[in-house]
Amino acid sequence: MTLAALALALIIAALLVVDFAVFARGRAPTLRESAIWSIAWLAIALAFGAALWAVDGAQAGGEYFAGYALERSLSLDNVFVFAVILGYFAVPQRERPTVLAWGIALALVLRLAFIVAGAALLDAFAPTFYVFGALLLYTAYKLARHDNRDIDPEHNPALRLMRRYAPRATPLLAVFVVIATTDVVFAIDSIPAIFAVTQDPFIVFAANAFAMLGLRALYFLLAGLMDRFVYLSRGLAVILAFIGAKMLAVDVWHVPIWLSLSVIAGALATSAVLSMRAGPRHGRTA
Repeated sequence: MTLAALALALIIAALLVVDFAVFARGRAPTLRESAIWSIAWLAIALAFGAALWAVDGAQAGGEYFAGYALERSLSLDNVFVFAVILGYFAVPQRERPTVLAWGIALALVLRLAFIVAGAALLDAFAPTFYVFGALLLYTAYKLARHDNRDIDPEHNPALRLMRRYAPRATPLLAVFVVIATTDVVFAIDSIPAIFAVTQDPFIVFAANAFAMLGLRALYFLLAGLMDRFVYLSRGLAVILAFIGAKMLAVDVWHVPIWLSLSVIAGALATSAVLSMRAGPRHGRTA
């Protein structure tokens, strides 16, 4: 592990401790509190990007900002699935911050494993890039056809194993295990996508970590607005389709970072505007 990677790991660990110890500890946060924390996490992520830009140059800084924007946009889908899981298990509001905290912490560890494996595959087997691109195009197709992901917590493999070998485990432990392992499904999309932006594992993990650190606050901020994001899946489908096509065309055209950022921002902004104009989806429930 390089000195920079070790420093990043310590920073992420320290921020996790602050998040666990301060934000909504043992209670459900208010909307105002969630908004303040969401802005604070965004500011911290942008400050890290600015520092990376100053130390390693515009290329590294641009790749981080593009990767962070991509992971942050894809994390909106995580928020909706978290709502499905918490609602399915009827987790009390005051317990949800704790469950989300530990679930996200475990998800970060699992994502680190995906990043290391993905970097090794790309380094050892060049066609992996085309496999990732095809996977993203397929995921974009599925998202475009369906309004949300088919997530059934009851059929989660980790939950089944835990019930079989640890039947005395607490219900809250079951919930956070489901949250963390369900994130693996999203990592299969987001990790290949960010490798299209940068192949530097340090930047890939930094973008993932800072995008996920603010998910708890983002969840409580958007919890009351979820029914309004009726075109989110289509916006994410456009982003994933663009990234997948970018990976498949890597030997023909190197897409500049500014164009990637423009497509991500444009797709999210368009889906948000269309969603606000369409109004809440009637009958949509967790």
